[in-house]
Amino acid sequence: MRPAVIAVAITGSVPRKSDNPALPVTPSEQIESTHEAFEAGASLVHIHVRNPDETPSSDPDLFQAVQEGVTQYCPGMIIQFSTGGRGRDANARGSSLPLRPDMASLSTGSVNFPTIVYENSASLVNTLASSMRDHDIAPEIEIFDLSHLHGARRLIEEGLINDHPHVQFVLGVKNAMPAEEHLLDVLLAEKQRILPHATWTAAGIGKFQLPVMNWALARGADAVRTGMEDNIRINTNQLASGNAELVRIAAETLASHGRRPATPAEARQILQLRKSA
Repeated sequence: MRPAVIAVAITGSVPRKSDNPALPVTPSEQIESTHEAFEAGASLVHIHVRNPDETPSSDPDLFQAVQEGVTQYCPGMIIQFSTGGRGRDANARGSSLPLRPDMASLSTGSVNFPTIVYENSASLVNTLASSMRDHDIAPEIEIFDLSHLHGARRLIEEGLINDHPHVQFVLGVKNAMPAEEHLLDVLLAEKQRILPHATWTAAGIGKFQLPVMNWALARGADAVRTGMEDNIRINTNQLASGNAELVRIAAETLASHGRRPATPAEARQILQLRKSA
C-alpha cells in the first residue's frame, strides 16, 4: 500500500474552547494532543500558538515550547509552523522561523476570509520566503486561489524557493475557493502545468474536511490534512473528542483508497525534507 502523509492541524487561530473543550491551546495541551495524533498515524503537525486569552500569537517562546515537546515525544514527526495572518502582526509572522522547524506555511497572495481580508503583500511573501530559504525550512504553499499557484512559480523563478514545494489547496473557506470537486481538478491541472515537481494535498474546511480528503486521495495526493484547526466535529451533532479521533478517521479513509499512513521517515522522503535530527 502506497503511504500518504497525514498532516494534523491541531489548533489554528479561529476555534475556541467554547466551541469544543478538546481544542488544545496551551503548549502542554498542544504537545499532548500532537502525541495522541502521532500515535494515531499523523506524521506532520501544523502549529499555531495562542495567548492565554486564546487569541492568536506569534511569540517564538510558545512555538519553541511546542517544538521541543513534539521533538521529545513524537520522534521524527515533521514540525510545521504557521506564518498565517489571522490576528497576527504582519511584522511578527516570521519571528519563529529562526527556530528552524522542518516546514512553514506560506501564502503567496491575499484572499477574502469570512470577516477579514487575509493580506499577503508581495513584499511580505518575499520576506517570509527568504527567511525560510535562509533557515533551510521547506515551505508549504497555501493555495486559496488559482493566482496563488502563479505566485509560487514567481518565487521559484526568483530563487526564493526550490522547484519542489509542497502545495496545499484550501477549499471551503467562505468567500474564498468553494469546496467543489471540479475546482480541485482545475487547480491540480494548473499545478501540474507550472509546478510539475511539487507534492500536493488539499484541505477541506468544516463539513468539507472528509469529502475533500476523498477527492484528493482519488487523485493520488501525496498527503491529506485533518485536525481541529479546520473542523471541530465528527458530524453535525457530535464534537470531535480531539485531534487523534480526526486522525483515526483520516487513516480509515486512506485504507478505503488502498493507502496507509506514512511513517515519519517515509513522510520526510515523500516531501523531500531533511532527515530528523
